[in-house]
Amino acid sequence: MYNKSIMMLAAAAVIGAVSVASAQDAPFGNAEDTDYANKLWDVMVEQNLVGENSIKVRPFEGNEPHGAIQEVLATAATLDGHSGRLLVKRNHGGKEDLSVEEVYDDPIGNLVAITVMFKRESGYDTENQDWFWAKYLPSGELDKNPKGMQLAGRVAKGADEGCIACHTAAGGEDLETLTSK
Repeated sequence: MYNKSIMMLAAAAVIGAVSVASAQDAPFGNAEDTDYANKLWDVMVEQNLVGENSIKVRPFEGNEPHGAIQEVLATAATLDGHSGRLLVKRNHGGKEDLSVEEVYDDPIGNLVAITVMFKRESGYDTENQDWFWAKYLPSGELDKNPKGMQLAGRVAKGADEGCIACHTAAGGEDLETLTSK
């Protein structure tokens, strides 16, 4: 009886520790998010949205945090049996006097990051219209925030700055507008 009670207490402690750890997990950058982001990158490569053979689009002057010059592609994609709207923003920079023409002539050479929004299945993140966010380096590797967290999932959910905060504050019902177009 004594051993059984100790075992039950130990099991409860482990379950409690797992629950506390889960409650403290960030809303982004976990293994599930990074795995999903890696699969999303593969889909984008297949659709020629990123990589050496990516579709060429007309760049335009941008702003922070996305870079001095940007390119945007909007399409649909299917991942894990779910089809959703996909927005890919190629962020260019690296030199002070970078021009739209330079980026158009060499879209890979000045690429510093690729930021992505993918409309996931209903219930993924209802508060934020079910958008999945990711920021990749040109190589396809996920970028990280200053704390070393990979930028994939509900990036900066609940924070004063970051993907969700900025798009929520953009006005004009930014997230809903992006969904309906």
